[in-house]
Amino acid sequence: MKKRSLLTIVAASLLAVAGLGSSQALADPPQNEYRALSGVGSDTTQDVLNGLAEAVTVNGQKVIGSYDAIGSSTIQTKSNAACAGITRPNGSGAGRTALINSLVANNGCVDFARSSSETLTAAPVQLTYVPFATDAVTFAVTGNSGIPRNLTLDELRSVYKCEVEGINPYIPQAGSGTRSFWLGQMQITEAQIAQGLYPCLRDRKNGQPIQEHNGTYFGPDDIVPFSVAQYISQSTAVIPDIRGSLLLGTINGASPVTLNGNFTVTRPVFNVIPTSRENTAPWSTVFVGSNSLVCQQAATIVRYGFATRADCGSTTRRTATSSPR
Repeated sequence: MKKRSLLTIVAASLLAVAGLGSSQALADPPQNEYRALSGVGSDTTQDVLNGLAEAVTVNGQKVIGSYDAIGSSTIQTKSNAACAGITRPNGSGAGRTALINSLVANNGCVDFARSSSETLTAAPVQLTYVPFATDAVTFAVTGNSGIPRNLTLDELRSVYKCEVEGINPYIPQAGSGTRSFWLGQMQITEAQIAQGLYPCLRDRKNGQPIQEHNGTYFGPDDIVPFSVAQYISQSTAVIPDIRGSLLLGTINGASPVTLNGNFTVTRPVFNVIPTSRENTAPWSTVFVGSNSLVCQQAATIVRYGFATRADCGSTTRRTATSSPR
C-alpha cells in the first residue's frame, strides 16, 4: 500500500479548554463501606460515577459504590466472602464480564457495569444498557508534535490504517470501551489487528498496556484517542490531571469541546444493569427513566465534562441471551 508523507495532511489548529476548578470526588468507596449498588468497568466514566456516588442518596444513604478501573489489584464489593479478592475489572469489557459472572453465580457482588461502548451481543443473562450522558472522542497529540491538530475523519482513518508515514497510532488496552468505539470509527476490526493487517497500530508503550486518557507517556510522533469529557474534567481539576503534554485535535473542523450534534465523533455512555432488575429498586430508582436519581444529576454530569441526554434512563438497548456453557 502506497504511503503518503505527513506533509500531505492538512495544517494544525490548536484547541483550548476553559477551566472551572473544583474539588475531586473519592475513588473506591471507603473501606468496609458496602453500598447497595456495586459497579465496575469503564475508565472513561469512573470519575463521573464517583461524583454521582456522592450525590445520589436514598433515604439519606449513599447507594452507589463505584470501583475505579485502576488501583489495588483486587477489590471487595460486599461484606460476604464471595465478594472478597475480586480482580479489579479494568475497562468496559472487563466490567460487563464481572457483572455477567456475578449474575450467573448469583452472589450479588456486582450490580452494574460502567460502559463507554455498546455491545449487544448475546450473553448468558440479559443486560440493559442504560444511557446517562454523552461523550465526544477525538485524537490527541503532544504540544511539540508536527502532527496536524485539524484532521478529517478520512485522514484519521488513513493514519490508523498505516497509510501515513511518520506517525505512531496508539489505541488503549484490550477490553477498553474507548478502544472498541475508536476502532469502529476508524473502520478497523479486532480480527484485522490479530491478522496483522495494520502493523503500525500499537496498544503498548514501553512494554506496558496503554491506559486510556493518560497522556503522560506519549511523544511527538504519537497519536491517541482521548475522551473529551476526561480531558475537560482533568483540565479543570475536577479529577487528577494526567494529560501530560497532550492537546486535543479537531475532526472535520468541529471543536470537540462543544458536545453537540455538530461534532463528528460522539457516543452515549452507559450504566449496564440486569434486564431482570429494570423494575426493581434500587436499580429502577437510581438508573431507570428520565426521572431516575442519576438523570436528575445533570449538574454533576456536566461538571465531569459530559453532556446530558434526552434519552437518559432509557431501557431500549438490551442484549440477546444465550445459555451459559
